[in-house]
Amino acid sequence: MASHVSSTTTIPPTGAVPRHVAIILDGNGRWATKRLLPRIAGHARGVETVRKTVESCARLGVENLTLFAFSSENWRRPAEEVSVLMKLFLNALSREVDKLNSNNIRLRVIGELSAFDSVLQKLIVSGQERTAGNTGMTLTIAVNYGGRWDVMQAIRAMIGARPDLAAAPKTIEEADFAPYLTMGDAPEPDLFIRTGGEQRISNFLLWHLAYTELYFTETYWPDFDQAELEAAFESYRRRERRFGRTSAQLAAN
Repeated sequence: MASHVSSTTTIPPTGAVPRHVAIILDGNGRWATKRLLPRIAGHARGVETVRKTVESCARLGVENLTLFAFSSENWRRPAEEVSVLMKLFLNALSREVDKLNSNNIRLRVIGELSAFDSVLQKLIVSGQERTAGNTGMTLTIAVNYGGRWDVMQAIRAMIGARPDLAAAPKTIEEADFAPYLTMGDAPEPDLFIRTGGEQRISNFLLWHLAYTELYFTETYWPDFDQAELEAAFESYRRRERRFGRTSAQLAAN
């Protein structure tokens, strides 16, 4: 996997296809409600969309795909819905790891995983270990994840590992801190997509999205097909990624 390059201290490489795509999978419940179905039907349909999106991104040459499946704030939802979400995640892990492995896709799961039951935790560990040697696209699933949690756990980990930095805080640089983030070894997202019509990042990858191109669509996640994905990529290709520079500087380069 490509190493982390900070968009605020240097200029990351860019291309027609985003190297790293991050998606908030929003609108499952509303998709179901609109069709007079229980909300859980929308989440079940959303799992199918995840499978198709993984296939499409791998085919298009995306190196990293990160999906925000369950935030640390989603525990506030009705208990029945949370229970169903956990079962869907468990079933998807059980079914899909073989397919990911056969397609040379590496699985990574980030978030505060201690909140999950032991069966799910073991499946997560097993899936990551089985695919760890794969060299194709990295699929990262964020569950019980929050951007502020990520920053806080990174601070604690950095201070624990480097007490010399705690003693001299003015010497701390981005390069000292970033590796302790849960995705500290991955390139920052080039493109962030949120489905479902909301236009906010909802505590997702707060550190990493500093210079990410944002794309919002009214389409609910279960309806987000390849045409929708390609529309997002086309929007991305039209962006001028300056990273603090002027258009004239870009033209000169």
